[in-house]
Amino acid sequence: MSHQTGIKANDELKKFLGKCKDGKIRVVKIAIENGKSNFIIMIQLTVNIRLDSKNSSGYEWLFLSWSPDTAPIRQKMLYASTKATLKQEFGTSQIKEELHGTVMGDITLNGYQKYKKASIAPAPLTIREEELQEIRRTEVHTDISVDSKQQTLTGVAFPITQAAEQAIIDMKRGSYDYLQFKINIEEETIHLVTAENLSIEKLPSKVPADSGRYHLYKFKHTHEGDYMESIVFIYSMPGYNCPIKERMLYSSCKNPLTDTITTLGLEIVKKLEIDSGPELTEDFLYEEIHPTKNLHRPKFAKPRGPPNRGPKRMTKSQNSEN
Repeated sequence: MSHQTGIKANDELKKFLGKCKDGKIRVVKIAIENGKSNFIIMIQLTVNIRLDSKNSSGYEWLFLSWSPDTAPIRQKMLYASTKATLKQEFGTSQIKEELHGTVMGDITLNGYQKYKKASIAPAPLTIREEELQEIRRTEVHTDISVDSKQQTLTGVAFPITQAAEQAIIDMKRGSYDYLQFKINIEEETIHLVTAENLSIEKLPSKVPADSGRYHLYKFKHTHEGDYMESIVFIYSMPGYNCPIKERMLYSSCKNPLTDTITTLGLEIVKKLEIDSGPELTEDFLYEEIHPTKNLHRPKFAKPRGPPNRGPKRMTKSQNSEN
């Protein structure tokens, strides 16, 4: 999940979820609803609908998350960031499969069958095999010889969430000046952390000092009398304060993410890598986008002759008298 929302299941839902594991309940629909208590706005997960089963045999649970394209971006972010909490409350081990839908066709029987065909995967790996696979995927060979073929780290293409994709589209439309993304290592997805309008003075404060992040910022400025809005992609990684796996994943996911952003129609003018927020000043961004050109080239200096070559040779003019 992109960030903790603080939304928890209420006591009624927790009690009901416990009953769902006896095989008598087939369908549960859960929604986020607002309630007020002591003038403090409380948001809780509550049971919205249920269907009782006629037989008592157990079932394998399919987790459906519904986020239509027409839903507001704030609502999409809220549901996306609460999904992991709900799964934990229900019991992650009880859920066999997950299916995400944005249109009605995604959550029909036909849509489920398409999902099954697309999700055919090899047999699960042992912990040791997963570690070896991770090493092979992120390893860069440094041995160099005439006959060797070098393997380079081209990138790991983690998918972005629906909320993150929508935020990029909205930024293109002018809704936001700043987006921040993070990698969910367990889910192997890229999530939206925040989408907002932000001044250049507040930009440094958005860079975490203890974890990696990706940032998209619309830098508004003037250049040679022309007003410009330049999209800057910033990859921040606070040195060795982060685990090596996190550093490697952020580094290798960077290029595939920028390709996705470009595909969604947002042109990136400049890509930057920083260690800390204070680097992101207005002068720094301006100089990166419009580097100063050296128009005054030094004149070519004639090389001096070798030392101790003796006096210059005197030649007689052709017009001189004998």
